[in-house]
Amino acid sequence: MGRVAPAGVPEQDLVVPSRLAVLRTALARIGTTLDEGLTCAELTREAVRQVGGAAAVLRVGGEAVAQYEAVEGDAALLPGVPWAMAAAREAIALGEAASPIPFAAVGGARPALCVPLTTDGHPYGGLVCARGRDAFTAAEAELLGLFAERAASHIRHAREHERVSGIVGDLQRALLAEPGRPHPNLDVAIRYIPVGQSALVGGDWCETVRLHFGRTLLVVGDVMGHGLEAAVDMTAYRSSLRYIASADLPPHRVLRQLDDSASADPDRRPATCLIARVDPNRGQVTLASAGHLPPAVIDGQGRTSLLPVPVGPPLGTGLGGYEPATYQLDPSQTLVLFTDGLVEHRGEDIDDSLDRLAGVGFGAVRGVEQVIDTVLARLDAKHAEDDVAVLAAQLHERVLRGDGEGP
Repeated sequence: MGRVAPAGVPEQDLVVPSRLAVLRTALARIGTTLDEGLTCAELTREAVRQVGGAAAVLRVGGEAVAQYEAVEGDAALLPGVPWAMAAAREAIALGEAASPIPFAAVGGARPALCVPLTTDGHPYGGLVCARGRDAFTAAEAELLGLFAERAASHIRHAREHERVSGIVGDLQRALLAEPGRPHPNLDVAIRYIPVGQSALVGGDWCETVRLHFGRTLLVVGDVMGHGLEAAVDMTAYRSSLRYIASADLPPHRVLRQLDDSASADPDRRPATCLIARVDPNRGQVTLASAGHLPPAVIDGQGRTSLLPVPVGPPLGTGLGGYEPATYQLDPSQTLVLFTDGLVEHRGEDIDDSLDRLAGVGFGAVRGVEQVIDTVLARLDAKHAEDDVAVLAAQLHERVLRGDGEGP
């Protein structure tokens, strides 16, 4: 009978939980991210920590020349790559029944193992381990097999994540369609900055639409939410806008039709929207807002002010009730439309946020690109808490009056 621990539990029974805890800790160190290269490095590092010697990963597939990767320990201990490649292929052929394949030691050759990197029928190569003259025990081979299986599972997840991310990125790039081209009598610049690093486009958008008689419709909108779902709805709003704008309606009536269209779709997310119809021949801009923040105007001395606009309900509510507001606009001024991500901070009153924008001085800044660069820098848009879309527009000094160019 074995010795008895103070609590009355046989001492040998206390060893099993201790070993399981060590094993659990070791496994937790493999696959800490969705980075395939880092997972391989974690695998070889843990293998050397547990059995000593050296370890490396040999990945199969693709057109690259086979070579050891994520080498840990003394690389001189590892067997030649041709043997490892043959052993890995043999393990792949055996499938789920594959076991660690020992290196056929001859004379003074050092013992080595090739452990298959396979999970659920998906082979990724092999873990190759080698050390001095002490052969690997069956328990060590089993432990290395467990490590390799865990790593293979994470490699599979990493590749699936990369594949899906690629699809999402392609779709987002397709959704991020270029805005239309304004009339030549208007300079326009547009900038879009998605929040975070994982998305290319969300629910914020800008658009320009040519109208008759040299006029241009400028639009900025913000669909509720983030990510791909918001981007899909954003595309629906943009498509509807282009169709409705072709009828050359005033901005408040464009919003009304957009609201009717969106509210008829129960799955469409609500959105805010600001429309500005710029008429260079008359030196006027007519605005209408669906729950959106007012635009800013920068005068010839670089001072910023906000243009009051009657605010109607967001698009998609079906409530309507949009009203226009018209202001004079001359070539010395720059009109800036933006989404709330440019100015809003959590816990801050929106009036304070807008005051911060109104306090931006532009000095000798000239041109729409410089205006956007300045406002993004002064308001630290790179660290914004939401997506940012900004559109800046300036009239040309010389305007061809009576331009009957169609859209």
